[in-house]
Amino acid sequence: MAESKSPPVAKKVEHVMEMFGDVRVDNYYWLRDDSRSNPDMLSYLREENHYTDFVMSGTKQFENQLFAEIRGRIKEDDITAPLRKGPYYYYEKNLQGKEYVQHCRRLIPDNKAEPSVYDTMLTGPDAPPEHVLLDENIKAQEHDYYRIGAFKASPDHKLVAYAEDTKGDEIYTVNVIDSEALKPVGEQLKGLTSYLEWAGNDALVYITMDEILRPDKVWLHKLGTEQGSDVCLYHEKDDMFSLELHASESNKYLFVASESKTTRFVFSLDVSKPQDGLRVLTPRVDGIDSSVSHRGNHFFIQRRSTEFYNSELVACPVDDTSKTTVLLPHRESVKIQEIQLFRDHLAVFEREQGLQKITVHRLPAEGQPLEGLQGGRSVSFVDPVYSVDSTESEFSSRVLRFKYSSMKTPPSVYDYDMDSGTSVVKKIDTVLGGFDASNYVTERKWVTASDGTQIPMSIVYNKKLAKLDGSDPLLLYGYGSYEISVDPYFKTSRLSLLDRGFIFVIAHVRGGGEMGRQWYENGKLLKKKNTFTDFIACAERLIELKYCSKEKLCMEGRSAGGLLMGAVVNMRPDLFKVVVAGVPFVDVLTTMLDPTIPLTTSEWEEWGDPRKEEFYFYMKSYSPVDNVTAQNYPNMLVTAGLNDPRVMYSEPGKWVAKLREMKTDNNVLLFKCELGAGHFSKSGRFEKLQEDAFMFAFMMKVLDMIPASG
Repeated sequence: MAESKSPPVAKKVEHVMEMFGDVRVDNYYWLRDDSRSNPDMLSYLREENHYTDFVMSGTKQFENQLFAEIRGRIKEDDITAPLRKGPYYYYEKNLQGKEYVQHCRRLIPDNKAEPSVYDTMLTGPDAPPEHVLLDENIKAQEHDYYRIGAFKASPDHKLVAYAEDTKGDEIYTVNVIDSEALKPVGEQLKGLTSYLEWAGNDALVYITMDEILRPDKVWLHKLGTEQGSDVCLYHEKDDMFSLELHASESNKYLFVASESKTTRFVFSLDVSKPQDGLRVLTPRVDGIDSSVSHRGNHFFIQRRSTEFYNSELVACPVDDTSKTTVLLPHRESVKIQEIQLFRDHLAVFEREQGLQKITVHRLPAEGQPLEGLQGGRSVSFVDPVYSVDSTESEFSSRVLRFKYSSMKTPPSVYDYDMDSGTSVVKKIDTVLGGFDASNYVTERKWVTASDGTQIPMSIVYNKKLAKLDGSDPLLLYGYGSYEISVDPYFKTSRLSLLDRGFIFVIAHVRGGGEMGRQWYENGKLLKKKNTFTDFIACAERLIELKYCSKEKLCMEGRSAGGLLMGAVVNMRPDLFKVVVAGVPFVDVLTTMLDPTIPLTTSEWEEWGDPRKEEFYFYMKSYSPVDNVTAQNYPNMLVTAGLNDPRVMYSEPGKWVAKLREMKTDNNVLLFKCELGAGHFSKSGRFEKLQEDAFMFAFMMKVLDMIPASG
């Protein structure tokens, strides 16, 4: 069939909505089809995909070259830093040319010795043999999409339970296998979330969802029985709340939490007697958010309230949860992000001035009284801006394992001796293709927002290529919702931009959590527009500081960051040359008025409930779809996933259709909808890189940076 050169035109079907005397007409409402099978809708999505392929056909060779370059930096056969658990090392292994991982383990020959930061896993002919527990490559052969959401060995290591999603809709099936014979044990459990934990060696606890995909019930399953006879431990009926589940570091308790955006309360389950069911550990009090850990005869509770917005840490006896002692008081400038407990230590992950830190405290012997904690030892890091994450560690050891990276330091795993203060690097991801970290500069800059607030930005560039005279191309990235922090992280594919002279910047705008809880509070509900104006202030400041010019400025955001793109491009279309909006949440008002859509009810505490007039008009004033006007827009690439349960494909779909109808420019607007993927795009590790190559090719095509041969 002959390719059409003009962009697709979606048919218009008038759909009138009225509220508070305000009439809105949505001509593209028909694109929403929850069964995802309407032939007109699918044919429109395919037409958009064909048009995208047509526009990008001339740069396909360059895109393939980029993909080969990005893939060429990856050491394809590699293993993760082995994690000591009981008598085994557990790790994941990538194989040459394979999209997915193998889950493996090896016996530790001297597994009674105290773990040390200097331990290494023996390999080679004399070492205990490698045992492959699960090869995702074999499982994935039967599916277009494959993702493991949980992989858990039983406490005695004889069984493994894993949760798999074969569609991208985040609905999992759980299989239990014998870890030696690798044969299935009992029936599959179907229709689950990825929350899954062992309660002893012969029972599992898991969570299921209601019809709006809200995790609402927690179940106890005894191995060898039918799923139909599982016991429901708790049903959360309030649709503002969702359930989650995790195991204590001590492995003595499971904690079930029910949380909304402002409130969180916790139940405990003693794994030695799961038949006793859940017990209330922290009460349900509006505005109080608690997370719980366990050690010895104490529960440790991280507690946040309106007054103590950056959290305090308290402890209480296991048998009297009302008797609390403050271990770390609330501090205005330091936010407690999370804690990790050990037999003799406590590691506290904190944030101060937009940077993460880890402080380690030695605890009195188990059974001794707990007092307030003083001082503590801080772990030191090398880069001016960086990212540090907790990861699983061995409870009965003095070794804290953490992950570290920066915009110029590849992801690294460290083991830190909490007594001596020694850090030992266990693994740094290999980056092939001549990567040298010393070629890159990473820095922090601050911007004054319109209300005087100082907004941090993290910047990276290749010092041999960036001219810093205003002529460099720049990609500005933002998110700014849900108190999520976008810390300065490393991304291998990004080197393909930096090594072509791009500067990459993260704008840590309000609505995120980078600067503590209030940073989030000041970028949500009726203060949401701060997120957008902060981002615009960052863009303008970067131009002033000669990092780039309007003609070379690109911006990118995904999901709620896609809302940021949509709002900013309506407000300041003149400021950017290229916009990339991934799975963007752009139909804010219509979606938030519909409680049948997944996530809507629980999201009212984030965006506001538009069934109330004040919120209705405020949300309408920035909702991207509702504010598309007849004006010039920059060049835009918009993506979606047909099976996405978080942002319905029809939101970006109708936004693009409306932009095509209204915009007055001749700039490129492309819509790429994956018909076999969900919110997190494709599932294979190389397939994901193809998407980066496509996006980079689009940006460089618009900026006229593609060499003639490409």
